[in-house]
Amino acid sequence: MSWLIDNDPIPGDAKSCAAIDDVIVPRARDLGGFEVRRALPSARRQMVGPFIFFDQMGPAQFLSGHGIDVRPHPHIGLATVTYLFDGEMMHRDSLGSALSIRPGEVNLMTAGKGIVHSERTAPELRASGQNLFGIQSWMALPKSHEESTPEFAHFDVAALPRFDGEGKRVRLIMGSLYGATSPAAFPHDCFYAEAVLAPGAVLPLDPDYDERAVYLASGRIDIAGQTFEGGQLLTFKSGDRISILAETNARLMLLGGEPMDGPRFIWWNFVSSSKERIETAKNEWREGKFDIVPGDESEFIPLPDR
Repeated sequence: MSWLIDNDPIPGDAKSCAAIDDVIVPRARDLGGFEVRRALPSARRQMVGPFIFFDQMGPAQFLSGHGIDVRPHPHIGLATVTYLFDGEMMHRDSLGSALSIRPGEVNLMTAGKGIVHSERTAPELRASGQNLFGIQSWMALPKSHEESTPEFAHFDVAALPRFDGEGKRVRLIMGSLYGATSPAAFPHDCFYAEAVLAPGAVLPLDPDYDERAVYLASGRIDIAGQTFEGGQLLTFKSGDRISILAETNARLMLLGGEPMDGPRFIWWNFVSSSKERIETAKNEWREGKFDIVPGDESEFIPLPDR
């Protein structure tokens, strides 16, 4: 998706129990009746592993005749990962990809040196109305892959490793975790998973990676005797084993990885280790040098003024 970045301090950000570095409370924004909560980047932290942008989309209910219309816009230097809990969106990009994403599936779009995409509600769903709830994240590409050839991959529910039992259901979206590896590959050590917990279930998160976080999409959990409510990103200290106790039905996103190879600059939809590369991308979009999106050629998002 395409949103402007706002890194103003967020009231409620705070340090928590000994195992936790930060508690980040995302700022909610109403985008024309569609609520988005951004956890990364924040004033406290830019990245967790390669994750540099983390948005909760919805939950939202669109009435008949309404839906999502994210017009074609460009990306460089990152990969976008779209994962839905509810609803459906149509993805199109300048490679010619055109398909819907549904709950439990993964869209992985690697921008590399440059790609353009749009996300919309399909006409048949717009006519009937629908719910939409999910997560969109950006992952900064390592410097060695920032100028790679753009790619798009879609993974069905059956392709992703899943673990069930003891009141826990975990789906591995990307990377490696709990002894399994997702087919959704990324060129930097990382992990990304959805965990759905019943009340009383305990989920461990071992210190297999230096940077780890949990985003609580819904429900209430306990970590080391402290309670956390939905809509918070918890980042953990390196080396500590974490146990997450569900006090209610809860839905979590587990994310992180090894530290990135240096800081990143982020401006609009562009991420890069180089300010000069971002300036080049801005000029290229302004001058119409990016490829078009087949099937969605009539509109685009102009370069912002800031």
